[in-house]
Amino acid sequence: MSSTSQLHAVLSTVKDGLLGHRTASTSSKIPALSSPVKLGAVELRNRNIMASLTRNRSVPTTIPNDANFDYYVQRARTAGLVMTEGTLIVHQGTNWPNAAGIWSKEHAQAWKRITDEVHNVGGKIFCQLWHSGYRRLRTAATMAHILLHFAAGRIANNDMPEQKLAGRPVPGPSAIQARKGEGLFERFGLDKSAGYSMPEPIEDPMTIVADYKNAALMAKEAGFDGVELHSANGYLVHQFLDFNTNKRTDEWGGSVENRCRFGLETLKALISVWGPERVGIKMNPCGGYDDVGMPLEDSKETFTYYIKEILKLKLAYIQLVNYLPQMDPEIDGKKRGTPHDVLGTYGPLIKDPSNPSADTTKLLLNGGLKPDQANELISSQLIDAAVFGSLWISNPDLQRRAEQGKELNMQLDPKTFYGFPGDNPKVGYSDYPDAA
Repeated sequence: MSSTSQLHAVLSTVKDGLLGHRTASTSSKIPALSSPVKLGAVELRNRNIMASLTRNRSVPTTIPNDANFDYYVQRARTAGLVMTEGTLIVHQGTNWPNAAGIWSKEHAQAWKRITDEVHNVGGKIFCQLWHSGYRRLRTAATMAHILLHFAAGRIANNDMPEQKLAGRPVPGPSAIQARKGEGLFERFGLDKSAGYSMPEPIEDPMTIVADYKNAALMAKEAGFDGVELHSANGYLVHQFLDFNTNKRTDEWGGSVENRCRFGLETLKALISVWGPERVGIKMNPCGGYDDVGMPLEDSKETFTYYIKEILKLKLAYIQLVNYLPQMDPEIDGKKRGTPHDVLGTYGPLIKDPSNPSADTTKLLLNGGLKPDQANELISSQLIDAAVFGSLWISNPDLQRRAEQGKELNMQLDPKTFYGFPGDNPKVGYSDYPDAA
């Protein structure tokens, strides 16, 4: 069978499982997923990676707490690598007021307690660096399903407390207001009609690059094993990539090369702190999520160039996110995203033995996978590791369960994905049990 035929055969199996063909247990053991792998300078004991999952539990502010400690340490006991939730690099007035931050020494000290214990139990942990940019889009459907893969800038409101603390208005590549934000801030005391604020165009994007570099320095002080640039899901880096949200006429907008410049400059700043072997990136070429997305050929042209330039930097990994219909909101009566075969389109660029970092940059795949499907993709050498989201929420021992063929807990409570009843942040967060 040719490599192309092999790719299509395996992807067909994976796609069958993306939309509801989940089983409550793994039918076989997973030797490929359980094998060790090296991401840059970081040795992983297996290839099962916990996705970045926004859970809104760093109460009462943005400083990691005891609930965060328990949650990450539980999962680090069996995961090959734990990704933190999207961790804000500056004060931002998003509709996630209790997302954790990493811009100050106070944040670094709180995270250090977590990273130390993650290492004590044999785990590894990367900090995902996140700036939401101009908007945050949530529909009822996407709120219920966002954590399948995995999840501010213009996705924010100037009247939110954290945005006021920032001392500057909501930023974005261009003055383009996000749609579908009305009502999302009502629960925080704002008027029901309040939506996303009109972003103020960033005068000098290098000032934001400097914010990322500061966050990278704080992450290093916090004891993380590396950092990941969140370049997906319609947040700030993605907003620069997309010509619908980036209307700039300077060197940061217009051509593909210019629109990719912000992400590449940010990666270079992270590399200056960590070295390329401890830096990764996450991207979602299909868009949709958070009201981004370009026509198919434009998407392919942009992300092909972006990936080729990233490969020259010799990062530890590139994380690609599959298209999932339930993660693609409807706007004006139609789906916002641009569905296409992510792994089939961009995977060969990364796995090509002739690329400048073929022996360095690993390929991670995220989105709707089950352990047995991930195992097949790894054994077929189409990906190097798999990223799981919701399965890690309800299965803190996911890797052990999958290895032993034990039943997976599929009883998730969406009401506690982003909040909790009463005053106990551990409910629906760190209280899911291990398998007997």
